[in-house]
Amino acid sequence: MVNILLNRPTDNSFSREQALVLHFNHVGIADIPLVGGKNASLGEMIQQLRRKGVKVPTGFATTAYAYRYFISAAGIEKQLRDIFANLDVEDVNNLRQCGKQARLLMLQTPFPQDLQDAIAAAYEKLCQEYGADTDVAVRSSATAEDLPDASFAGQQETYLNVHGLQAVLESCHKCFASIFTDRAISYRQIKGFDHFNIALSVGVQKMVRSDLATSGVMFSIDTETGFKDAALITAAYGLGENVVQGAVNPDEYLVFKPTLQQGYRSIIEKRLGSKEIKMVYDLGGSKLTKNVAVAPSERHVFALNDDEILQLGNWACIIEEHYSQVRGVYTPMDIEWAKDGLTNELFIVQARPETVQSQKTKNVLRNYRLQGKLEEQPKPVVIGRSVGEMIGQGKARVILDVHQIGQFQPGEVLVTNRTDPDWEPIMKRASAIVTNSGGRTCHAAIIARELGIPAIVGCGNATTVLKTGQEITVSCAEGETGKVYPGLLPYEINEVPLEKLPRTHTQIMMNLGNPEEAFGLTNIPNDGVGLARMEFIINNHIKAHPLALIHFDELDDELAKYKIAELTAQYADKAQFFVDKLAQGIATIAAAFYPKPVIVRLSDFKSNEYANLLGGKQFEPQEENPMIGWRGASRYYDPRYREGFALECQAMKRVRDEMGLTNVILMIPFCRTPNEGRRVLAEMEQHGLVRGKNGLQVYVMCELPSNVQLADEFCQVFDGFSIGSNDLTQLTLGLDRDSELVAHLFDERDEAVKRMIGKAIATVKEYGRKIGICGQAPSDYPEFARFLVELGIDSISLNPDSVLKTMLEIAAAEQGN
Repeated sequence: MVNILLNRPTDNSFSREQALVLHFNHVGIADIPLVGGKNASLGEMIQQLRRKGVKVPTGFATTAYAYRYFISAAGIEKQLRDIFANLDVEDVNNLRQCGKQARLLMLQTPFPQDLQDAIAAAYEKLCQEYGADTDVAVRSSATAEDLPDASFAGQQETYLNVHGLQAVLESCHKCFASIFTDRAISYRQIKGFDHFNIALSVGVQKMVRSDLATSGVMFSIDTETGFKDAALITAAYGLGENVVQGAVNPDEYLVFKPTLQQGYRSIIEKRLGSKEIKMVYDLGGSKLTKNVAVAPSERHVFALNDDEILQLGNWACIIEEHYSQVRGVYTPMDIEWAKDGLTNELFIVQARPETVQSQKTKNVLRNYRLQGKLEEQPKPVVIGRSVGEMIGQGKARVILDVHQIGQFQPGEVLVTNRTDPDWEPIMKRASAIVTNSGGRTCHAAIIARELGIPAIVGCGNATTVLKTGQEITVSCAEGETGKVYPGLLPYEINEVPLEKLPRTHTQIMMNLGNPEEAFGLTNIPNDGVGLARMEFIINNHIKAHPLALIHFDELDDELAKYKIAELTAQYADKAQFFVDKLAQGIATIAAAFYPKPVIVRLSDFKSNEYANLLGGKQFEPQEENPMIGWRGASRYYDPRYREGFALECQAMKRVRDEMGLTNVILMIPFCRTPNEGRRVLAEMEQHGLVRGKNGLQVYVMCELPSNVQLADEFCQVFDGFSIGSNDLTQLTLGLDRDSELVAHLFDERDEAVKRMIGKAIATVKEYGRKIGICGQAPSDYPEFARFLVELGIDSISLNPDSVLKTMLEIAAAEQGN
């Protein structure tokens, strides 16, 4: 028998299938039956991706043959089969009893001597390279693990900071026994795998000293929407187990892959996590590792710098591209990484195929929505990070200890601190899951996606606010923030088969303001974004007046000053907070629809709306009629606001020039005269936004009678037009659309308004410019959509919930039906 392969064989007599131990250098992705998915993947990356700059720690694996040899040499298979003869995974107590007996039998059965010798020789070789009693991670790797449709993540055990041969042998033995953990038994049964057809390999890998630095998980796909052009990276301090298990709320970063691969610095979102604890070596203690508190000064800064985020993003692209090529099909990846605190190097320590979004069919659009108007919904009692774009409901069951899972009833909502694989026997019966801790890559999130149920993680206070027996609705259908509502709220599920939708000559675009919705909306057939509103990002993500950030030290309002200081705690330069948040919000929308055009309207708050931002009252005038006052273009070059506009320009320049999102078209609102348009363009040029440079197009809102009457002159200043039917209607008919007294007269279908629109389209088309509409009228009134199509409008931009219905109307109009 050949016991070990540490160096390449020199003749053909060697049988890898009968080796007890193989070095990672000698295995690849084709060897899953031999060393399991985890180890096969490590060997594949070491052999194929190191040359592309991806760093992977070295090590060795016991083989599936070694596991079967252990079982057969000891003659314990019959005893194991007897234990499982009456297994019932639905009975938690029965499952526990079977698992406990099987593990005890495995642990009481000693390793054959030749297996011990093979592991000893391989570990000694590692020690020769890294020093005596070198520290290693000992991880289980089942032969059915990391398949594209079944992750098996965390089913068996992992041991970190293992020193010395005796400890390595003991950890390997425990890993063998962990093939019969309760969670692994249950998972195999659910997935239809035979317990005795699966073998276990153990990977022994040189530790990365991330206990002195940071670690985390990344996906080469957006985990919630399946958007394939973004990589999601999570990071926290210390060893990576806390991120995987959901014991911490990690930082989250989104990187846009297409422009990253072109050399741009395309970090489109950074979200700070609380990172309250970290797992470190228990030096001098009785355990291998322990959790300690993170200093507040470290919690309030990002765990990774931008260069490290970009390096990990690049590696995600390389790994995804390689595995897609090897498998002959697009294969998004689930990857664990670690940073060594001694050398400051980054390493990849695991990579497996992503098992949820990659398996979904894309030919049906399924949309969950709470019934009734948003403002009529009750206030949520708990919020956190949403997982899965679904809604679930039922009675809450608060469980703080895994030993109490026998209390759980099918259809309840599981509420707990966090989950690990021991909770899986009941997770599959839950209608939804709510946890205090964890991020979008934690155990609870991964399993919820795989089971197809909604989950809200990182809530902080769920187990204290929610009570067992309380009826609740868990909504993950409102963007990145998941909300738990009291009561069983009515909701609806809409399904649309996408293959039956017609495509139209008239471009169908979307109106969008919330970046959190952007990735999910890309599944709706579209030609880009006709109106991306800045106001939502400023109101909800920035919250402060730009001039209050620039002149922070001069603020009179002490409460506003305190709130701004809290918001901008990471920033010495408060103005950069505005630039960063605005750039990230717009970049997320632009990335979602790239390379399709995304028309970004520069800020169009009225002075009373600006005043409502933190610190805003100090910088805004009191106007009798803000609707037709100091708004839009007239602010941008005005000495009283141009500093604020400069921040908008800086953010847009970063999106286009640094992130490479040149599909962004800028649009000027409420521009009263062609000369005012020239003044705005001149102001933009001072901040590096030059019309025509790097493909920059600048559009103007066509929402004033002057825009229509002088459309020929505006065509000399701008590249395109977007009809704002709301303002154009009120200013054509001379009414205040906010006044209830004349609301009955407001109608975009009025003949005067239609003539205005008709003249605008005709003039702009004559001068070879693009013209679209971004008002609500085409979706509210089918006849209005037909009217626009007949006039030859280039594009119609709609609210997302109106796109499919209006697309059918426009297709019928184009066909003359």
